[in-house]
Amino acid sequence: MYPYIPEGREIFYVPESNQFMARAKQVRNEYSTDPNHPTGAVVVVSGVIIGEAANQASLRNAWARNLHKKVCLRRLFHIKTGEKYWVCPGCAQPRNHAEWGAVRDAQKKGNTTQGADLYLYGHWWCCKPCWDAMIAGGISKVYLLEESTSLFK
Repeated sequence: MYPYIPEGREIFYVPESNQFMARAKQVRNEYSTDPNHPTGAVVVVSGVIIGEAANQASLRNAWARNLHKKVCLRRLFHIKTGEKYWVCPGCAQPRNHAEWGAVRDAQKKGNTTQGADLYLYGHWWCCKPCWDAMIAGGISKVYLLEESTSLFK
């Protein structure tokens, strides 16, 4: 079902009413600069949010970001989802994805992410570089929004 999922890992689902998913949505809506796939993520330990981030497009110019909504080189060349982000300057590079950013944010604040959970709003799966970053950071479980496959695919 997913383009990539590490062996021994699974994705869990929660409703939009879940407080952490609701915050991930709010982070996405307020801070994402990716016009095609805006996402937000929060890292949670013992019921407390310790890190959060939204994905960031490489393009900083608003005009160029709006152009990217119409013309994405990855789409133009039919590149599969989760692959070759470097081809298109408008697509968020993996290091600028919400998952990486939320783990980084938590760690920059001096928090350990070992055993933490991550809630992601705005996408239906996590790419390999994001899984790698989450596993390296010790993220235990990844939660997506219920029905995210049909909402964001």
